[in-house]
Amino acid sequence: MKRRQFLTAATAGAAGTLAAPAVVTAQATFNWKMTSFYGPNAAFYSTGPGSAKDLISRIEAMSNGRIKIQFFGAGELIPAGEGFDAVSAGTVEMNYANAYFWTGKSFAAQYFTAVPFGLNFQGFNGWYYDGGGAQLWREVYDRFNLVPILCGNTGVQMTGWFKKPIEKVDDFKGVKMRIPGLAGRVYQTLGVDVRLLPAGEIFPALERGVIDAAEFVGPFLDRQLGLHRAAKYYYTTGWHETATASELIINKAAWARLPADLKAIVENACAACNGISEAWCQKNNAEAMEDLIKNQGVIAAPLPDSVVKALKEGTDKILAEAVARDPVTKKVHDSYMAYKAKYDAWAGYSETVYHNKIRTGG
Repeated sequence: MKRRQFLTAATAGAAGTLAAPAVVTAQATFNWKMTSFYGPNAAFYSTGPGSAKDLISRIEAMSNGRIKIQFFGAGELIPAGEGFDAVSAGTVEMNYANAYFWTGKSFAAQYFTAVPFGLNFQGFNGWYYDGGGAQLWREVYDRFNLVPILCGNTGVQMTGWFKKPIEKVDDFKGVKMRIPGLAGRVYQTLGVDVRLLPAGEIFPALERGVIDAAEFVGPFLDRQLGLHRAAKYYYTTGWHETATASELIINKAAWARLPADLKAIVENACAACNGISEAWCQKNNAEAMEDLIKNQGVIAAPLPDSVVKALKEGTDKILAEAVARDPVTKKVHDSYMAYKAKYDAWAGYSETVYHNKIRTGG
């Protein structure tokens, strides 16, 4: 009897222990601000699957509200081009943009968005996640007190819209074209008069003849701007941005304050948006391209081989000069190009065969 009474008491005690209310440990919460290079309602970049706002929603949901982020589109809190400095100074905790907007800070930033004649989406992901790209990106940004994370990609972009056909290299001479970044510098070597315009000003400038040509992103977003109503020649090579990555930059001190589980949540939400955004582009660009050609009278074609060759020569010259000037750029360039050589060799057995044989059935 005593033994049974003892066991009964022990069981009751254990049950009482298990049934007791759990001690809840207070977890820190973080209220951050995210600025952006793009407007508050910009499709793909600010709204829709894989966008900045989608990224915010995923981070808040995965963290169970422990990270709350207030979004500010371009001009709502700071001008579009000031996000890098604002995050570096700690004025805001995050900014959403593309790294090639900051080549004035470091030319090496170009490689973390897109390099002309560079890696495609699959190849860039391979370099970033497994080829040392992510570590190099953080190394380049570290002196600016920033932590960069890949968070989106458009896939291959379009060469752009032209009012007149491009049949030879000389056709570029004197053409006034809206084109940003390194591609603009390459076009300048062929005599193009490069103009820098925000998205909202491209259509009116093209329509009025202020510019003769323009590049933006791809069929869906270009159609949304109405560019097909101002120019009908749409070149498809996409030499300049073979896979255009989006970045999330985070203030280094703010990042250091996050516990490990929240850092993992931010990184995994960014990885999700990277894949989801590119998938969104594939679906919507396919539909938009069909509409542009079938219903809008757009003439789509690749650039002539002679033009592509001249653009490649101009690109190689500019990259060689940048590498010679800056050891940081050289380090990133060497890593990127070494990975690209291996990826291209593998793609020759895989993606290239698919595109040349399997996709066409012969």
